[in-house]
Amino acid sequence: MTLPSLPVSQVEVVLCDCSAQDAERVFACLRAHYESDRRPDDPPHETGTDRPTMWTSMYDTSAAVSTGAGGHPEPPSAPVTVEVQGSPAAVRLLRSALEEEYAVRQVGVEAGDQEVQLQLRVEGREGRV
Repeated sequence: MTLPSLPVSQVEVVLCDCSAQDAERVFACLRAHYESDRRPDDPPHETGTDRPTMWTSMYDTSAAVSTGAGGHPEPPSAPVTVEVQGSPAAVRLLRSALEEEYAVRQVGVEAGDQEVQLQLRVEGREGRV
């Protein structure tokens, strides 16, 4: 199965294994760096089913956001699984934004000719409130 390619600057982000509140914390961190298709007034919410929930968003790494003066985002209450897919350069930029605020560990990778898919575990850094 061949999936359509993303524009070179866009990264698809899928969050799972976390609460809606933790998903919003990660999305807010990324929105502070890049334009997104997910509006701040549309936070993730629980569906009320027994099925696992996944949240998705797209980020344009060529459209950096002026962060201004602000504090660090609140860390997730538990580790969050973050899957990112896009061009290698765009994925590197997005991962760097996460690493500025959180402890990030790569747990999987699938690399193709023009796209890469990483699976990351993101959690708060010790000593940062």
